[in-house]
Amino acid sequence: METSHGDTLALALGSGIALWKPDGDAPHTPLFALPGWPHVRCNDAGVDPGGVLWLGSMRNNVKEDGSPGKDGAGDGVLYRVDGTGAASEWRRDLGISNTLVWSPDRSRFYFGDTLRNCIWSYEYDLATRTIRAEQPFFSGFERGMPDGSAMDADGYLWNCRYGGSCIVRVAPDGKVDRVIEMPVSRPTNCTFGGPHGNVLYVTSALPECGHWERFGGCLFALETNVIGMSENKFEL
Repeated sequence: METSHGDTLALALGSGIALWKPDGDAPHTPLFALPGWPHVRCNDAGVDPGGVLWLGSMRNNVKEDGSPGKDGAGDGVLYRVDGTGAASEWRRDLGISNTLVWSPDRSRFYFGDTLRNCIWSYEYDLATRTIRAEQPFFSGFERGMPDGSAMDADGYLWNCRYGGSCIVRVAPDGKVDRVIEMPVSRPTNCTFGGPHGNVLYVTSALPECGHWERFGGCLFALETNVIGMSENKFEL
């Protein structure tokens, strides 16, 4: 993630958040240490319109040898982390934290739990960088589970459906606007970019062990007919 220091990036690692200068040889600098690591690990993260970083965790499903472990419900936490590394908790009892995006008018925050197959909507207060009034926004969709998301300038949320071979564009009222078929079973996250801001870049994961996909694990670029929201910078 970009920061207010042009030469510094914020890295979401399994163990927490670190600051790194890619043009130098210096090692990264730890900023926030995730409580409970390595039993739990960081997953998705995003920076709000006020420049504060929000981070969701989950039970660590990667063993020490790199082999897959088991997911579990209830170990994840939603954190807010400021530029000094100070953190506060905003939601507990999460399975797999995913999707951290804000509406174009800066009034709403969207956050999901993959294992619950649910994305929630919250009221977001820019002045205080706080959220309140959780309510279901998009839940129970039958194709896969919610992974990472991006927001476009019209206020529509683009959600990658892990295991569902698609991306779904969700209207501000929570209804499905369109479904974009993908040549992989596990699209994982997406963000807008490109010269005109209308290219959706999509990451994917390899298929389940024992299966094979020609494009599994690839990065995709999809030219769309909408403009995406640019990513916010983490204020240090």
